[in-house]
Amino acid sequence: MSNAVSALGNASFDGFAKIREIGPVGMISLRAKPEVKGLAKAIKAAVGTGLPAQRQIEISGDKAAGWMSPDEYLLILPYAETAAAMAAIDKALKGEHYLAVVVSDARAVFHVEGAKADQVIAKLSPVDFAKMGANELRRTRAAQVAVAFWREGDGYTLVCFRSVASYVLGLLSHSAMVGSEIK
Repeated sequence: MSNAVSALGNASFDGFAKIREIGPVGMISLRAKPEVKGLAKAIKAAVGTGLPAQRQIEISGDKAAGWMSPDEYLLILPYAETAAAMAAIDKALKGEHYLAVVVSDARAVFHVEGAKADQVIAKLSPVDFAKMGANELRRTRAAQVAVAFWREGDGYTLVCFRSVASYVLGLLSHSAMVGSEIK
């Protein structure tokens, strides 16, 4: 078995906001309709959070569950814990209609940190950050690629496909260049 590595080797950029690629991060895409018996129990068993409401993320330490669509949840956890989480999901949802897939190696994760972190993403995504709630998860685009992000700490965590990680780092870095702050 090979060692897991982050998409860009934990690359970073310091501008008016700090950009850090983090990883590897464990991620499971869980597809199930909200009324599936045992869904909340499965998410609790896998990541220790409740079932997230529409466009919300529930965070508990280094684990989280995010609402991605009416029948899709993104479970985030330490990379090494995905097998145990999958087993917990399978046990809680035995006999129910669902799909759970480990997508850790197909994703890249970035932190955008600092007092003006929202400006970095605002230049790239059509989101009104003044109206974005504390536990809101947004699925949108950064320039031309699909991303999801939420507030965390003094900034944002952003997830994209691993295949576009270098492009996204370039976008974020360019957007965070000193002197390009939004006045």
